[in-house]
Amino acid sequence: MEASPFTQQSNVTAYGPMALAITTLEAFPGMWINAFIICVLCIAWVQNKTLNSNEKILLLLGFSRFWYLCFSWIYIFVSEIFPDCLLVHRIFQLLQGSYSFFNCSNLWVSACLCGFYCIKIANFRNRFFSYLKVKIDRMVPWLLLGSVMFSLITGILSHNTIDKAVCKNLNFTCQGKIWKATIRMSDHFSLLHVLTLFLYITSFMVVIFAAVFLLFSLWRHKCKMQTNSLNSLSMDAHIRAIKSVLSFFIMYTINFTFVILSLVYSMAYQSHVLFLAYLIQYAYPGVHSLILILSNPKLEKTLIRILSCVKCKLCMR
Repeated sequence: MEASPFTQQSNVTAYGPMALAITTLEAFPGMWINAFIICVLCIAWVQNKTLNSNEKILLLLGFSRFWYLCFSWIYIFVSEIFPDCLLVHRIFQLLQGSYSFFNCSNLWVSACLCGFYCIKIANFRNRFFSYLKVKIDRMVPWLLLGSVMFSLITGILSHNTIDKAVCKNLNFTCQGKIWKATIRMSDHFSLLHVLTLFLYITSFMVVIFAAVFLLFSLWRHKCKMQTNSLNSLSMDAHIRAIKSVLSFFIMYTINFTFVILSLVYSMAYQSHVLFLAYLIQYAYPGVHSLILILSNPKLEKTLIRILSCVKCKLCMR
């Protein structure tokens, strides 16, 4: 089970109103940003009857991040305002399973996006790489399906592990519906932690290799253009691409680091470390999705058009 706000209630909720206020400020803008991506791409899908490979990945990524932030905020809100609701049997397990599914999906689809950009943009004289460049569009649906399946397995295992721990460690009142004891489940999570850690490290390795290869290819092409005194517009485009890939790599690395920290410290119940880790994790989906919007012409034009309309309406008032 990956670390989450559900592993030990006191981990995040010990900070009470501050945790709720900060996560609300992070989660709601993030949900709006990802909802924007979903709406724009769904409208384009209906109008054009199809989506390209990049848009398919962005659509699934926006969907995963929206629900990831939604379930995270729901838990913190309920635990702070209506804590007794979390004592109802099955609610805790369902929240944890859903969170695990969408969090894992978020990381895996992000890795697929980075790998897709690397194969599409990078230029290497290698038979296998050339084969991937030709076949990548056909491979994208299968990669996304694999990401969803891995995430679903993680979510189911997380739900079942918590359910077994609850059955072994809790006494029930009110005909078995209300939890009476505090959950101490670290002994039950060792296998699931190892599996989750393996999946996270695998996705992170994909991002590392894809980002390094892509940066190397872009930098080499930029140097060639400088030597040949080619178009400055093309040079600017490559520099922007390098900055975009580098920013994604840095953000993904920071997020991955705090995911691992939250996974490790959830076993030790270190509230202050977990609190910082969760704040970083909630900020990442919104910030990175905003960068994706600004780097995608279709999404950027739609956003500018919407902001212009809003600005005109405000000026008319």
